[in-house]
Amino acid sequence: MRFWPFRGRPAAAPPPTNDLLATEELLRKNVEDLLVVRERQIRGGVIVFRGELLLSPSRAVDALLERFRVFGYTPFVHADGDGVVVQAWPLAEVVERPRVAVNVVLFVLTGASTLVAGTMFSGSPTFDAFRSASGPAWLLSGVPFACTLLAILGVHEFGHYFTARHYGAQVSLPFFIPAPPPLFLFGTMGAIIRMRSPARDRNSLFDIAAAGPLAGLAVALPAVIIGLAWSTVMPTPPGGYLAFGDSLLIRWLVHLRFGSIPGGAMVFTHPVADAAWAGFLVTALNLFPVGQLDGGRIAYALFGRHHRAVGVLTVAGLILMGVLTWSPNWFVWAALLLLLIGFHHGAILDDVTPLSPGRRVVGLACFVLMVLLVPPVPIQFG
Repeated sequence: MRFWPFRGRPAAAPPPTNDLLATEELLRKNVEDLLVVRERQIRGGVIVFRGELLLSPSRAVDALLERFRVFGYTPFVHADGDGVVVQAWPLAEVVERPRVAVNVVLFVLTGASTLVAGTMFSGSPTFDAFRSASGPAWLLSGVPFACTLLAILGVHEFGHYFTARHYGAQVSLPFFIPAPPPLFLFGTMGAIIRMRSPARDRNSLFDIAAAGPLAGLAVALPAVIIGLAWSTVMPTPPGGYLAFGDSLLIRWLVHLRFGSIPGGAMVFTHPVADAAWAGFLVTALNLFPVGQLDGGRIAYALFGRHHRAVGVLTVAGLILMGVLTWSPNWFVWAALLLLLIGFHHGAILDDVTPLSPGRRVVGLACFVLMVLLVPPVPIQFG
């Protein structure tokens, strides 16, 4: 997941009315050479100016950021009919001292939990030999799975991180989330970064959001190809078994590698392929166009104020998938999106400058990718 919502640092209490009127007058003087002011309002602690810009939205935001910062305000510009609205919010830049030790400890714990989870995935003759070892050496049997999954998650998160830093956004280092294997099959619930400042415009928002899934996919795709090359086709076990469901992309790659699988046989995947499957699933879930997920931010960049309707339709689609496949995973994910993620998206500084045509194409391709990566039935029991 790849972002926590930006929350600015407001004043401890709304300024008194007289102070707000004085501040509104000061801000107006700093706006009137950039905006033909038609209307002024004070809404709580927010000062609003309506009118027509005298220069491009991007240049206006540059100037307003510098001017409003002196008074402890942050400007947000969005379209309003034929004109624009400039909202001055009492938000200061959030500057926090990095606590790298927390990031390191969480990464080490996640490395340990994924290593334990990796011991449940066999198929690598070299590392499977450690299963019979006494003491901690048996953990080495989980190396192929753990290293592959951590590489996918790490590249995903640093894709967000470095893109955000490129745009000058305040952003934390990744926080990895360990999860004991009995609670979560893969030993981790992914990772997050904290966005401490709003995105500048739709183009930067899109780049930051899309960079993570695309970067992670650049590791997951070669990993699944290598993992399938090391996998084998064997008779289906006579007892019960658990298998990962095939997405459209996985099904195509398996067919490319093995052709038609004969009846009574199945693919026994290498741990590297299992980790890549998990990476694909994480990427697909993050591309759901809902709220603060990567896909939700891409949807906001693409559709603006209509992003909420896209999110509602997505959750409805998940419930429908649960009904059609009768897989409880879809109902669980729909509930998590409703209860934990929601449909809200934070404001961006310049909501007037449109998304570039090239990014629109990439954004739509991201949603096609989501469809290709989602397995209709994630976990199958035989």
